[in-house]
Amino acid sequence: MTAHAITPTDHVLAEVRNQVGHLTLNRPAGLNALTLDMVRSLRQQLDRWAEDPQVHAVVLRGEGPKGFCAGGDIRSLYDSFKADDTLHQDFFVEEYALDLLIHHYRKPVLVLMDGFTLGGGMGLAQGCDLRVVTERSRLGMPEVGIGYFPDVGGSYFLSRIPGELGIYLGVSGNQIQAADALYCGLADWYLASDQLAALDQGLDQLQFSDQPLKDLQNLLATLGTQVLGDAPLEKLRTVIDHFFALPDMPAIVEQLRAVSVDDSHQWALATADQLEIRSPLAMAVTLEMLRRGRHLNLEDCFAMELHLDRQWFRHGDIIEGVRALIIDKDKQPRWNPPTLAALQRQRVDQFFEGL
Repeated sequence: MTAHAITPTDHVLAEVRNQVGHLTLNRPAGLNALTLDMVRSLRQQLDRWAEDPQVHAVVLRGEGPKGFCAGGDIRSLYDSFKADDTLHQDFFVEEYALDLLIHHYRKPVLVLMDGFTLGGGMGLAQGCDLRVVTERSRLGMPEVGIGYFPDVGGSYFLSRIPGELGIYLGVSGNQIQAADALYCGLADWYLASDQLAALDQGLDQLQFSDQPLKDLQNLLATLGTQVLGDAPLEKLRTVIDHFFALPDMPAIVEQLRAVSVDDSHQWALATADQLEIRSPLAMAVTLEMLRRGRHLNLEDCFAMELHLDRQWFRHGDIIEGVRALIIDKDKQPRWNPPTLAALQRQRVDQFFEGL
């Protein structure tokens, strides 16, 4: 039954059961954060299964109850830059190629976004055909918190969320739960986590027709739902659409403090406070990137993100962000510039030159 023997040191586990290829990210101690080796393993396995007539569908998940994938292994990228190595450049090129492969994969891919699904985890998941969340799911693109921007296709999938919700999620870095994920179109199905075993059982017994995607959807329909009530972002929708459509970050923060829309003033003040501790440069570049992304196709979105990446380690805020939050853990990043007021428009525009 099994495609290849699994060794405990593997950070990506692969097996085929009942014509379904199961891929498991297996670094639970690091919340399954992606290393370059993991990216390469995933790529290799997906390429193999694409050509295998015995594999009708792929299921992607993370080991352990805490997370599907909490992003990229950012520490190794920091070390690479500091050592004048090329790992941090290779990583993004290969990670984006993997994400793009999943978006265009010829066989249906089902992903279990159980637990933390952040950054690079979202990059893997958003290209999948069937995106499943549970009550433990925490989805987000938290990059601005470390002085980076939402990449891995974020300029494509965030910019296509209705209204200004994607802009809000991108520049705030906030995490959302299952109801909001469904409301925003970042997930397709909700399953209670105690149903995951039943899903596996169903997959092992599934009789595939010549429409495997439909077969998987029918199985999910017996176990889960596509709509959850009480999505917090639905209640805030008009407010978010108002503030996050403003021309630039200084205007957004200023208006959040000054203007009351509906009865959301406490939320607006808390959001302004939150934005003021993020990297001004990262937020402004994110805003510009997401607004451009609305008018670009998927490939062009990835190309834009790669263009930013090539400049970001040297000219962006990520090295300082990783130092403050991951290396020294003093949580006192010295952003450059330190405030939105001090950020010049030209500094933002420079990153997009030559696109």
